[in-house]
Amino acid sequence: MKFRNYLSTDFRSSIIVFLVALPLCMGIALASGAPLVSGLLAGVVGGVVAGSLSGSSLSVSGPAAGLTSIVAVAIIELGSYPAFLFCVALAGVIQIALGYAKAGSLGHFFPVSVIKGMLAGIGLILILKQIPHAVGYDVDFEGDDNFLQADEQNTFSEILNAWNALTPGAVVIATVSISILLVWNLKKLQRLSFFRIVPAALVVVVVGTLLNVFFRYFITDLSVSEKHLVSLPDSASLSSFFTFPDFSVWLNPKIYTTAFTIAIVASIETLLNIEACDKLDPHRRTTPLNRELKAQGTANLISGLIGGLPVTSVIVRSSTNVNNGAMTKASAISHGVILLLMVVLFPTLLQMIPLSSLAAILIVVGFKLTSPDQYKSMYKKGMSQFLPFVATVVAVTFTNLLSGVLIGIVVAIFFILRTNFYDAMLLVNNGNDFLLKTTKDVSFLNKASLRNKLQGIPPNSTITIDGSRSNFIDADIKETIGDFIWEARSKNIKVELKRISI
Repeated sequence: MKFRNYLSTDFRSSIIVFLVALPLCMGIALASGAPLVSGLLAGVVGGVVAGSLSGSSLSVSGPAAGLTSIVAVAIIELGSYPAFLFCVALAGVIQIALGYAKAGSLGHFFPVSVIKGMLAGIGLILILKQIPHAVGYDVDFEGDDNFLQADEQNTFSEILNAWNALTPGAVVIATVSISILLVWNLKKLQRLSFFRIVPAALVVVVVGTLLNVFFRYFITDLSVSEKHLVSLPDSASLSSFFTFPDFSVWLNPKIYTTAFTIAIVASIETLLNIEACDKLDPHRRTTPLNRELKAQGTANLISGLIGGLPVTSVIVRSSTNVNNGAMTKASAISHGVILLLMVVLFPTLLQMIPLSSLAAILIVVGFKLTSPDQYKSMYKKGMSQFLPFVATVVAVTFTNLLSGVLIGIVVAIFFILRTNFYDAMLLVNNGNDFLLKTTKDVSFLNKASLRNKLQGIPPNSTITIDGSRSNFIDADIKETIGDFIWEARSKNIKVELKRISI
């Protein structure tokens, strides 16, 4: 890729992904009971290591909210953060092994309706969860995707609490920020090169920061306090960022249980997000999933060895990357580099950014993921697609990402089985001459339907059972046909088999 093209696509997108990733990395670390710097390290490793090794052009990796409860419990049970780091590194080794075992192919079995429902659900969560941060109410951690929160509130009660504790300056900054994002992307303005090259999110952060500085000196009642600004961990040097694993705990059986749990959950979340990211890719590129597991495993191995949280592919950062014009993995890698450089070299500047500006960016990202057009498109595809889609959206919103997806998959499987039940066989007749034809492969799932059809054949009839359209006919189906042939003799029913051996 030419450097000029990189600047106008991948580098531009990487700046916005960095702005989104910064508060999420620290928020997830805070919720996990881990050092704040561990989230930043995971963000850097996820961007640089996973981004470099991944076969995905657009996926962005980093610490994931879905692992916070696992991390928090593990740190307490193991007694120290260094002991937990050993689990993270070991989980990485397990993921690499899963990649070589070709376990990534499981990702291809997630129904499209569920993947799209997950995206829309995440978009809805982003909007709902960021409203409190947009108005200056930062009790819940950034990046939380659970309906039931650690502060004993839920998504909706948190919004009500925020409404009763508005910070006027934060509201002004969020309103201005959202207005800039909407106006910046107007088609008329996008025809001008300046508006195409300069990222709207960067303008939002600069304007929000300058507004708060103005409030601090001239309208103190609107000034946003430090608790509503980006907060970074104190660090005297780059070396103090690192914490190393405690390998002496290797005899503790909880180490291996925790490592296996992290590896499985992180792998499932990664496969889900990769499938979703591929759906968002305007070029419809397909990510090699086994390679992705190896990339994520290597990132987790390195993250654990230097003090970082577990890493997965994360849909919020990935969708931000897609929506802002990224073309190659250079964007994910660059965002990791920018995250490291900014935290180490310019922490003072970062700590002037209002969280309400970043919340505005995430709210707009969320709207793009859950726009009305998404629902209209799925509705037009029929109830067998629309209902699993809606079920996933609702479940993700009222539980969390992984639980919501599992519920969506159950609903999707119901419709798959229902369709298979009704459509696998066709029975027609002309008087007492019947034709039962399989229209596709048939399994034991179709046995009840087959029995019902055969029991409706009247005495003194003729029936031809034609299996020419099926490459596979289950043994249960053949046995059911054999039982019918035996029974048909007593009813004087003549049975002819075509392309079926029993």
